[in-house]
Amino acid sequence: MEIKGKLTIEKVDDYHFKIPCSEGMQVPGLIYANQKLIDDIKLDESLRQVANVAHLPGIIKYSLAMPDMHWGYGFPIGGVAAFDLEEGIISPGGVGYDINCGCRILRTDLTLPDVRDKMRQLVTALFRGIPSGVGSTGKIKLNVNEEKRVLRKGARWAVEKGYGDMEDLERTEDKGVMEDADPEVVSQRALERGRNQLGTLGSGNHFLEIGVVDEIYDQEAARAFDLFENQIVVSIHSGSRGFGYQVCDDFIKAMLHKTGKMNIELPDRQLVCAYLKSEMGKKYYAGMACAANYAWANREVLTHWTREILEKTLNLSPGDLNMNLVYDVCHNIAKKEVHTIDGKERKVCVHRKGATRAFPAGHQDVPKVYREVGQPVLIPGDMGRCSYVLVGTEKAMEETFGSTCHGAGRLMSRTKAKKSCRGRSIAQEMEERGIVVMAEGRATLAEEIPEAYKDVSDVVEVVHQAGISKKVAKLKPLGVVKG
Repeated sequence: MEIKGKLTIEKVDDYHFKIPCSEGMQVPGLIYANQKLIDDIKLDESLRQVANVAHLPGIIKYSLAMPDMHWGYGFPIGGVAAFDLEEGIISPGGVGYDINCGCRILRTDLTLPDVRDKMRQLVTALFRGIPSGVGSTGKIKLNVNEEKRVLRKGARWAVEKGYGDMEDLERTEDKGVMEDADPEVVSQRALERGRNQLGTLGSGNHFLEIGVVDEIYDQEAARAFDLFENQIVVSIHSGSRGFGYQVCDDFIKAMLHKTGKMNIELPDRQLVCAYLKSEMGKKYYAGMACAANYAWANREVLTHWTREILEKTLNLSPGDLNMNLVYDVCHNIAKKEVHTIDGKERKVCVHRKGATRAFPAGHQDVPKVYREVGQPVLIPGDMGRCSYVLVGTEKAMEETFGSTCHGAGRLMSRTKAKKSCRGRSIAQEMEERGIVVMAEGRATLAEEIPEAYKDVSDVVEVVHQAGISKKVAKLKPLGVVKG
């Protein structure tokens, strides 16, 4: 059934808006935004999706949404929801098609003067050396058995094969592997699609970016993350490619087929789901974990090749470049985690779709090297403005199951963005801003114009002021490779 009628949205304070419970909602909706952002959010159906998610069985406390929220499949992009393991569900629409689409940032010992005059050379080398674009295939060809090892081991597989190092694993969320992965639950079609795409950037909003640390807000956290002003950093944003898409698509179809037998009344069929303790729910979780592991292996391979390309192009040794991983975070994932709810510790399944984990200082899942300050939180913006590094907080644990925003969030559809670009040279416009951009096609740049996105600074200011993550550093783009 479709939920009819106008939603009631109440302003709680400058950074919180609430959707009170109405018929069928198990919990209220809670949106992190300011007045400017909420006015934009009202233009699509994402607020309705927040209310829809609140109908799902076993949901706990709130149906949450971050300030970068916009319309997505089932859940809004920017949606967060936790579910009871016994009575709750797991939903592919609460994870997304690009399972473990995520971001990592690498620091270097370089400063802006070291690369200012070499940016086009560097971007060209990365563009030629890193496979990108729709359906792109990489230099790694996997047989079925080796691909299944990737799906079980994640980033560890890449390191064992010589792509990256053990320190990278220590600075990756969950050390780059979900242990519940079971390759036997994924389809042959998914395996076929994943076989030749490891080590590829992909298309859409995926990117590889050379940037500079423009401003430091928190000196203590910045020192812990080994960041300083005028420093050159590299960001990689990619996911599980065709493999993850196929896993999601397969399980959506399977769950739709069984919806009537599960006695779950859905306000939107895109919220198709299964109980976590059911056979279907367990299979989806195991398949999703395979895709998450594929994505981590993919980003680790991309990291290794990026290091090699920069070393060769700049004629530097690994020690001179000192290109170390700061952190790698997931954006699209469901995870079983322990959270304190109503004063008691409880294991729940947290869906983060277009949202980032933001664990505080002292948490056991924060790498030891960062445990005194908290988990690095990486928030990429559009290719023309800036990105941010934040740090997780205790308030996020109290309010959002340790979650925060994941990026800028779209304002325009891809079709509308392309229409607005007729007669424009986006690459030239970026160059006039001092940013070298290369992409597989003009359409990609048109879809990814800065004005197609919210201003990430507005988004970050909301989560900073609300206290669910705190600003550490601002990064400015210098050179970008788009899929």
